[in-house]
Amino acid sequence: MDRNLSQNTIKMYHFYLTDFISWIQKITEHENPRITDLDYDLIKKYRVDLNRRISSRSHEELKKSTQKTFLVALRAFLKYLVQEEDISILSPDKVVLGKPEAGVPKVLNREQLLALFGAQNLSKRSGLRDRAILELLFSTGLRVSELVNLNVDDVNLNIDEFSVVGKGRKVRTVYLSDSAKKALGKYMSTRNDDFSPLFLRYSGRSMGENDIDGESLRLTVRSVQRLVKKYVVRAGISVDATPHTLRHSFATGLLREGADLRSVQELLGHSNVSTTQIYTHVKNLQLKEAHKKFHKDPQAVVLD
Repeated sequence: MDRNLSQNTIKMYHFYLTDFISWIQKITEHENPRITDLDYDLIKKYRVDLNRRISSRSHEELKKSTQKTFLVALRAFLKYLVQEEDISILSPDKVVLGKPEAGVPKVLNREQLLALFGAQNLSKRSGLRDRAILELLFSTGLRVSELVNLNVDDVNLNIDEFSVVGKGRKVRTVYLSDSAKKALGKYMSTRNDDFSPLFLRYSGRSMGENDIDGESLRLTVRSVQRLVKKYVVRAGISVDATPHTLRHSFATGLLREGADLRSVQELLGHSNVSTTQIYTHVKNLQLKEAHKKFHKDPQAVVLD
């Protein structure tokens, strides 16, 4: 069953399924448990276990969204066994995911964005690179995985748009702001190489042998996450911002300027508009402010 999953998603599914296997080995005291022995009661016990777990990183209970991801991986595996291997097992629908947590995405306001974009040392090529990364993330709403996979040939600075391959190998068009084009242009002017990756690292391990295209110098997702964190601290921003925060800020800004949800869905590369609906709080706030403004002076409202 080819779902066009990214390598990162496949790795995470492996992690979640390995967790489930370890758990079921412990709970059943069988070293080699059979998938056909899986029943609804075991699923309920696993959900309870996830609900009681403490994260080794945050030292807090697992978020509902995290618990759901464990169960999504398990349900996808069962679905594969039923549809592709024709194995008679517990129906995947029995793995109830539960309701997701209602949350409002973290975003940066205009002042915070200006502070973030002003925190780089532009006398260094790494500073020019980092400014270009931040501007590009905010201008396009790219996922950090999409950004690090960009090659020099993917971006034409003579036009304001380019194509990117997102989740599910879905191609979409993203657009460059003037400031993003300017920042990218300054960064590219420092490049006198023929390497493929758009964003290169300038420290760390040495370049790989026989690496003609410079793939061993390509920035990683983790590197971009660290550099965003570094500039958030340097800019004195109170929000615990990540590359995804810039994606949220991009989407929120579009809605505030009047873009409709379907257009934002297309720009973000969401396969389902329900994913984009986390940003409806923006529209709700606008409606609330409009309502308050309209009713601020009841005497001024003339009713026919």
